[in-house]
Amino acid sequence: MPLISLTTDFGDLYPAAMKAVILGINPMVQIIDITHSIRQAGIREGAFALYSLVRYFPQGTVHIGVIDPGVGTSRRALAIKAGRAGEEQFFIGPDNGLLIPAARCFGEMEVYEITNSELMLKSGISATFHGRDIFAPAGAHLSKGTPIEAVGPEISDFVNLDFENFGIDGPFLVGEVIFADNFGNIITNIPEEVVLKFSTFGSQIEVNGRRISFVQTYGFVRPEESLALIGSHGFLEIAVNKGNASRQFGLKNGDEVAIKIM
Repeated sequence: MPLISLTTDFGDLYPAAMKAVILGINPMVQIIDITHSIRQAGIREGAFALYSLVRYFPQGTVHIGVIDPGVGTSRRALAIKAGRAGEEQFFIGPDNGLLIPAARCFGEMEVYEITNSELMLKSGISATFHGRDIFAPAGAHLSKGTPIEAVGPEISDFVNLDFENFGIDGPFLVGEVIFADNFGNIITNIPEEVVLKFSTFGSQIEVNGRRISFVQTYGFVRPEESLALIGSHGFLEIAVNKGNASRQFGLKNGDEVAIKIM
């Protein structure tokens, strides 16, 4: 059974319209919601949500991501094929960097601009809802086996986005918060291999001047105690055992974070 995943900042109501369009084109597809709770216009958060999950989907999955503050402007609509032959996954969404980190997980990548009106909603294109009128139908057609080359021309000047804008400054690892989850855990863009190069489990680190333990998992510290760990996504995470680190540390998506190695 073909799969389509959806990742948006739409909250309620609007995802249902996308699903209706998809099922009208391919009633055999299974639709999986990654999340519709991304902060409004939170492109980097949405990119991280996709990035952290896509490798667990089977080959052939079509991922539709719509966090699109540029909807209705000259920004382009993209379709991406990523992965080796026979193992490809597909990504549909706006040209604002949202899809790129997830697609790059699979190595090889071909990027196309969606210009073929035959793959868009037949009743017309709204200036404010390309999720329903362009991305949903294009994704549905790909899930039925339409070759990606049919969507439009291949391009190379797409908007890039990555999570690698961290740095090392003496004893400090300096990065940013790329996602704060529903538990209040703070996920940084500092990767596991960098942290473990300078620190070991059981040691102490400082987060924005506050000393905490660097451990393997939450239960290694007392309830309400702060900690740092490597999350399941492979990045350094700041947490509070049975508490909310985002509130305690006053950190939110996009904030700079400085980790001092003790």
